[in-house]
Amino acid sequence: MNSSKLAFLGAGNLASAIIRGLLEKKIYLPLEIACTSKTNLTARKLAEETGIVFEPDLPLLLDPADIVVVAFKPQSLASADPRLAEFTRDKLVVSLLAGKSLATLARTFPHARNLVRTMPNTPAAIGAGVTSYTTQAPLRHGDRSALELMLAALGTHLEVDESQLDALTALGGSGPAFLFEYVAAMREAGIAAGLAPEVAAKVALETTLGAARLLARTGEPPEALRDKVTSPNGTTFAGLQVLASRQFRETIKETILTAARRAGELSKD
Repeated sequence: MNSSKLAFLGAGNLASAIIRGLLEKKIYLPLEIACTSKTNLTARKLAEETGIVFEPDLPLLLDPADIVVVAFKPQSLASADPRLAEFTRDKLVVSLLAGKSLATLARTFPHARNLVRTMPNTPAAIGAGVTSYTTQAPLRHGDRSALELMLAALGTHLEVDESQLDALTALGGSGPAFLFEYVAAMREAGIAAGLAPEVAAKVALETTLGAARLLARTGEPPEALRDKVTSPNGTTFAGLQVLASRQFRETIKETILTAARRAGELSKD
């Protein structure tokens, strides 16, 4: 018999990351978590790997649960089972769906005791993400504790006003892709400078990792650490002059603002 406290609608990468994190930290026992997925293949596989409950029957999945995590593809919300409205009555519903506002979620889950909209990013899949979240109403103490334990499985988290989520979608959600593109550009530049491709790739990656760790560990502003690397008229200075002449910061700013505008458009769709 399914007696789970936590139910997942969807069993993709983010759902898997949350579930594995909760189990590793012993916040929930495997039998206290249940999941389903559209084709049942990913949910069945996740259940086999982790020991959680695979429950394809929607009423049996949701009836015992106190918290429901919506983790299917965002485009599937419009065609979601209409029974979800009643099956999630008086439950805490936590959405991982990008671009779906609280108002949109409320149309599918009108009787939830509270709705939480989250914006994780892809490093969350290895517990190294940052997740922004907002709520329909102030959280009860118990709900806040449960939510923050869940989000801690993905990395760090912060509560924000929903009006900030478009900007955070661009900065935190899309930001990893922009960083990946930067590392790829570093790799290509290394190759152009005469390095073997495997050497250029390794140095680009390790330099990015090391610099990020240094930034996090020292707590200094990035400009201060930049200046420590930069000698007057040295190699770093010469390279920075090229970035300045190509308006590097303005380019990054426009990249983030464009992504934020698109996030706003998607939220209204």
